[in-house]
Amino acid sequence: MSRLLGNRARPVLRGRRRSNAPPLPDWRGAFYLLEDCLNVILVNAAHAKGLPGRKTDVADAAWLCQLGECGLLKASFVPPEPIRHLRDLTRYRSTLAAELGREAQRLEKELEDAGIKLSTVATDILGVSGRAMLTALIDGEPDASVLAQMAKARMRPKIPALVEALTGNFGEHHAFLCRLHLERIDQLKAAIAGLSARIEEEMRPFARQLELLETIPGVGRATAEIIVAETGADMARFRTAGHLASWAGVCPGHHESAGKHKSGSRRHGNRWLGAALGTAAMAASRTRETTYLGARYHRLVPRLGKKKALVAIEHSILTAVWHMLTDGVSYQDLGGDYFTRLDPERAMRRLTRQANALGFTVRFDPIEAA
Repeated sequence: MSRLLGNRARPVLRGRRRSNAPPLPDWRGAFYLLEDCLNVILVNAAHAKGLPGRKTDVADAAWLCQLGECGLLKASFVPPEPIRHLRDLTRYRSTLAAELGREAQRLEKELEDAGIKLSTVATDILGVSGRAMLTALIDGEPDASVLAQMAKARMRPKIPALVEALTGNFGEHHAFLCRLHLERIDQLKAAIAGLSARIEEEMRPFARQLELLETIPGVGRATAEIIVAETGADMARFRTAGHLASWAGVCPGHHESAGKHKSGSRRHGNRWLGAALGTAAMAASRTRETTYLGARYHRLVPRLGKKKALVAIEHSILTAVWHMLTDGVSYQDLGGDYFTRLDPERAMRRLTRQANALGFTVRFDPIEAA
């Protein structure tokens, strides 16, 4: 349990937690109660370790008072109340979206238990075609050919495969459970729609920031809203882009002792922001030929691997976010050919090696200007 500790002028809230981990929520009650009348700061427990020896609450409080008087306590970022409300909304929406995905997986598992392999043909079993087939299947339609004829648009050429996928042992038990899954999915979609409407209303003061963030490749509306809600859209709280990346946990750790570098795994940070940045990085990684982020990802993958390359793209996105929100400018993409233009000789050497591996000889001649 968190304790209210500190000196006369500046109370300190310290939560018991492991180093670099997100703070536990039990500090909130005392912090919210005192923030309107006192200058309260929230301190990472790992930054204010007590001296070894006789350990009591009184000694610990005296130790924190001494650290506060000497200015050795670093305040953690606690956003103002409007931003905290936005965080509650966006985080709950993310939780419901994850639950929606799990419910869809439960539905798919139930279908497979009945021998229905609809997901092997349809990319989204909850799309227009898939939903129509599932509704008819639950209502008691046993003929796979009739179900397959409900396919729409691009699903029409897949009718023979659909007939085979919809042939199974779907009974009353499966219909009952699938009906419950679909009802739950509809409830979650309605709740997410309601949250999105409320978030859009609360985001009106940040319309300009959202517009800027959506210019970043891979960052959609929902991701931009999460970035604003988690950072507060006020970059003055972070001295540099590196401070923002460190707070978000999208930078490598630094653990050196006696000249030896130990684990450099990424720091624990804001998991909600990290999840949104991960989604944006995966989307940006698919734009290899057109954007700088896509080119950077494919340049790093052979050396770092896919996971570390994605973290590097998250870092690049967050660095761009800091500069964009600080200067109020839109994203300026360097282009998918940035690294080729940066070092053309390296690009030529790579092409030469690839051609030699295929048994060809390459000669490069400059193009004469017209």
